[in-house]
Amino acid sequence: MTTKRARLWTWSFMNVWISNFFIFLVFYLLFVTMPIYIMKGIGGGEGAAGLVITVFLLAAILIRPLSGHWVETIGRIPVLYTSIIIFFISSGLYMVTESLPLLLAIRFLHGVGFGMATTVLGALAADVVPDQRKGEGMGYFAMSMNFAMVVGPFLGLTLIQNFSYSVMFISCLVASGIALITGGLLRNSEVKEKGSFDRESMVPKVSGLFEKEVIPIAITGAIVALAYAAVLSFVSVYAEGLGLEESASYFFMVYAIVLLLSRPFTGKWFDQYGENVIVIPSIIIFGLGLVLLSMASSPVTLLAAGGLIGLGWGTMVPCMQTIALKKVPERAGSATATFFTIFDTGVGMGSYIVGLAAAGIGFSSLYFYSSFIVFAAVFLYFALHGRRVKANQQKSLHLSS
Repeated sequence: MTTKRARLWTWSFMNVWISNFFIFLVFYLLFVTMPIYIMKGIGGGEGAAGLVITVFLLAAILIRPLSGHWVETIGRIPVLYTSIIIFFISSGLYMVTESLPLLLAIRFLHGVGFGMATTVLGALAADVVPDQRKGEGMGYFAMSMNFAMVVGPFLGLTLIQNFSYSVMFISCLVASGIALITGGLLRNSEVKEKGSFDRESMVPKVSGLFEKEVIPIAITGAIVALAYAAVLSFVSVYAEGLGLEESASYFFMVYAIVLLLSRPFTGKWFDQYGENVIVIPSIIIFGLGLVLLSMASSPVTLLAAGGLIGLGWGTMVPCMQTIALKKVPERAGSATATFFTIFDTGVGMGSYIVGLAAAGIGFSSLYFYSSFIVFAAVFLYFALHGRRVKANQQKSLHLSS
């Protein structure tokens, strides 16, 4: 007799998915267009263009530990509403300033809203996904970010090339508004709430900001993220240098298509066969994608590399996030905050480090040597987490025999 599978695509899950998609859509849209706006729109230099990205990410990283604590103590819904309102207001403020100092202040505020919103939405996704389909559900949830990474840059570049910066900022405001509406459709009865507003809930002890059990898997993800930063930041520049700039626009499209086709299988396999069976191959596939990218000389090899990177990276990240949630399922907000605080630090550090490295060794060598970091992360993963999973599986088999 087979048991009926718990429903995954509920009304609540779809609202969380859509809200997360539009939050990340604005993030990626501005990630690629804000430097252009700084240099061409208000006459800033390269340093200022880089600073607007750094300030945003810094704010998000700083607020994540606090927001994770607030999610667990104050509650999901109050933090959700507050964060998306901050994000919505910040999106509107871009239209009323052309001063660089004020723009940096808005970017910091926007980063605060982004860090809070993505933390609480991750916790909400964990709430509404059935436990027996956690890997599959969190994988589908991660697709909201993956789709945004494809749509956001394409939409942003299309808007500034064919319309104006004002139209671009209005589009960001509309997207933020949709995120606010869909987030607002969630109710307290649908999520895990605590509702405490004492001083301890607002200003936690330092020891309460991070979940210690999540740190090992987060560090593993951050190490791999060092290499991924080279792809996110410089693949378009690399392709242009190879004379493949037209193909570069399809790189992340192939990435997303491969991810879309593989997601129904990888999430289910994670739940059925365990994390090692999925995470270790996904890290290796990502490393192979970097090796192929380093040898790209034609559109075929460039896009094939995009497919491997999409399959490897796009599978690895939601699996690692699910592992983090499984470590402390009763504190999903803190687990999500701890994971992405460390993980995003790896992305931020990687963007700076690979920029320096690329100037010295070139992009082809950069991607080739970055693959070594990824392959080394397989052993790091096994040492920090995977061997414990294997030991637990062997223990379970021994007890059942």
